[in-house]
Amino acid sequence: MKHLLSIEDLDRAGIERLCDRAASFAEVADRPIKKVPALRGRTVLNLFYESSTRTRSSFELAAKRLSADVVNFAASGSSVEKGESLRDTVQTLAAHRPHAIVVRTPWAGASKLITQWTDAAIVNAGDGQHEHPTQALLDIYTLRSRLGSLDGLNVWVVGDVRHSRVARSLVLGLQTMGAQVTVAGPPTLVPAEIAVLGCDVRYTLDDLPQADVVYALRMQNERMKQAYVPSIREYAAEYQISSRRLGARQLLMHPGPVNRGVELAGDVVDGPQSLILDQVRAGVLVRMAVLYEVLASGGGPSSPPDGPPDGPERRRRRPSGGRDPFNNPELHPA
Repeated sequence: MKHLLSIEDLDRAGIERLCDRAASFAEVADRPIKKVPALRGRTVLNLFYESSTRTRSSFELAAKRLSADVVNFAASGSSVEKGESLRDTVQTLAAHRPHAIVVRTPWAGASKLITQWTDAAIVNAGDGQHEHPTQALLDIYTLRSRLGSLDGLNVWVVGDVRHSRVARSLVLGLQTMGAQVTVAGPPTLVPAEIAVLGCDVRYTLDDLPQADVVYALRMQNERMKQAYVPSIREYAAEYQISSRRLGARQLLMHPGPVNRGVELAGDVVDGPQSLILDQVRAGVLVRMAVLYEVLASGGGPSSPPDGPPDGPERRRRRPSGGRDPFNNPELHPA
């Protein structure tokens, strides 16, 4: 695997291989010295145009635990504030010959565009409202660790689907692993076209008890240019996941950061059904697996002759008919 730009770059075997690789790295986290020499001599550049806590810190930890050198770049305080373009920034940093660039930008499709400007392996850490493939991978890893097979698992994704970069990657990734996915939320925040991805669409939580896993999404006010709900109070009354709505057998997930009292009540965030901290812990392991895959498994630039990844990479086929709502420029203008 040369790059990871989309969850669609991976078939089921590819996702399982990465999850198994992440599991093999779990032992490293329990060592007094939490390092292996797998990427010694490699350089990983974290190129972040947007704020991040979980994703950036976990990619940095992942690279360091693999013994890679890490360079962190934030747009704030850089020449970007002087008007430097994305292309010029990438080419300037690429002159330092990083082996991999982890990219988060507010522009859909930017990570794919960057592959044209550098020989480094590119890992998409979130591009606008388009995709966040490593988040989907760590969510799948978390569920596999807890439940084993995901075949037939009923997962409800609830909340602001329209502005979420997690949603598309998660829906496609879970379905690839055999899960049944339902997205739910206010009609203004759940584009009807999302059904083209093969998931069910609901506008109420009346059937939420059917879910095995409830995955809440944050209200992304920073991406909203108009009022999508009458008020946060009314949204919480209809769509907040609380102990009243969450059944005893159901598991709870959230990509973070959590808006307590909005999409989730505080009691369920810290409750026994919550896998939120498990997701955070999984982030480092899964991102170690991704960096190893693109740099040390035969797919990345200047990689050792360890042989190709197991099996061919095949793109997952989207259900026929319709268009991908997350490639609609009206939803996420670049």
